[in-house]
Amino acid sequence: MTSARVLFAGTPDFARESLRALVASGVVPELVLTQPDRPAGRGRNLTASPVKEFALQHEIPVWQPENLRGADAVERLRALNLDLMIVAAYGLLLPQAILDLPRLGCINVHASLLPRWRGAAPIQAAILAGDTETGISLMRMTIGMDEGPILKKAAIVIGEQETAGDLFGRLAVLGGELLAQELPAILAGSEVALTQDEQQVTYAPKIKTRDARMDWASAAEDLARVVRAYNPAPGASFEFNGDRIKCWRAIAIKAATLDEAAGTVIAVGKTGIDVVCGKGLLRMLELQRPGKKRVSAAEFAGRVSLPGRRFE
Repeated sequence: MTSARVLFAGTPDFARESLRALVASGVVPELVLTQPDRPAGRGRNLTASPVKEFALQHEIPVWQPENLRGADAVERLRALNLDLMIVAAYGLLLPQAILDLPRLGCINVHASLLPRWRGAAPIQAAILAGDTETGISLMRMTIGMDEGPILKKAAIVIGEQETAGDLFGRLAVLGGELLAQELPAILAGSEVALTQDEQQVTYAPKIKTRDARMDWASAAEDLARVVRAYNPAPGASFEFNGDRIKCWRAIAIKAATLDEAAGTVIAVGKTGIDVVCGKGLLRMLELQRPGKKRVSAAEFAGRVSLPGRRFE
């Protein structure tokens, strides 16, 4: 691999796999950008990002600015005389002045088949929409959010019961593989970029905790997707006895029209807890009370009488 001067910007596990692939291909970045250490865990101790941890293990210099606005940031990066900048789930906006610095531009590793699911949460959006496939797009970055021309795509099938966490892991690996595969052509400047079809654009906005609240008036099939899409974070939830209960696994069950109101528990057993929805039944399989460990729905139901009760 050529001795190109590359900068890498990324933060979570998803980005770490792209950085790992980059280093394995023989391209060690001049600098890694990642978000500042954040409080995490029960002790809320400052914790380094997965990208920072990997970079330090490989003795790659790390910079963690709060933002990249201002002349100082531009001048610091300009001094690196960059050939290429690679971005994967960095989480901070890159001003045009930064995008203009590398000789070969900036490449983004994005977790969707663009132009479908531009934005911050493409993996969750694909599950919520019932998409049967998703993938990775390598894109030339522009100032518009995920609007740049596409260099390459790779698709994978979404499993029927696959959670966002499961899909996140598979896409992270795929992103690294696609980046390593296309890197020689990108560095040679021989890649052909295709303009996105604006008629096919959909958006995946940043997730808010309220998005994961379970509305029993929804169809069971939709609620099952909510559970999968927000596992592992922030976790689909509903109110019961004054507590916010998180549901980590559930499946939709087809059923004839029922007389009971949405949210009513009509069956409890070893197979789970069946709850009436706007359409069909949701069979909850794994639940968690606040501050407690996850348990099977059957174990949860063994501690309280549920048949006939109605969840809020």
